[in-house]
Amino acid sequence: MTWIIAPEPVGSPVAAALWREYYTEVSDRWYLLHEGRRTDPAELEREIAAGAGTEPAPPTGRLLVARYGGEPAGSAGVRLLDATTAELTRVFVRPGARGRGGGPLLVGAAEEAARALGAERMILDTRGDLVEARALYARLGYREGAPHNADPYAEHWFAKDLSGGAAAAGTRLS
Repeated sequence: MTWIIAPEPVGSPVAAALWREYYTEVSDRWYLLHEGRRTDPAELEREIAAGAGTEPAPPTGRLLVARYGGEPAGSAGVRLLDATTAELTRVFVRPGARGRGGGPLLVGAAEEAARALGAERMILDTRGDLVEARALYARLGYREGAPHNADPYAEHWFAKDLSGGAAAAGTRLS
């Protein structure tokens, strides 16, 4: 089976389902670690609604959806913060599709989308408990550095120069 990665409207049912699955997973991981419970459903709905307006949507962003074997299997978002800096966000691969190379392909496609938007640098933040994400970013050439935002859940900040290179090999963008 192959991965196909393509832009997706932020408001599509596929994008909404992947966003909800991603947010539920990272929220549950945080609450289980810090409070020994899963995310309260009402709180989850409030937080998803609070994120409205920060979506990686055109003209200054892109949401990419990865399909594996024709089925939605992951997502990654990019949004410009200024003329040359993009933020990588919402990198997610569904549990059943993990371990098949989708994460690196999604990040590579997001880098290509950021370059197409004019970005020369990609930044991101993540949490300490998301060890898989931190390892992926380091493997793909992101360097940890000083904080670049005040997000209360951010514990690690990464950046990568995008001025050279191409998208990950093996990715077919539509």
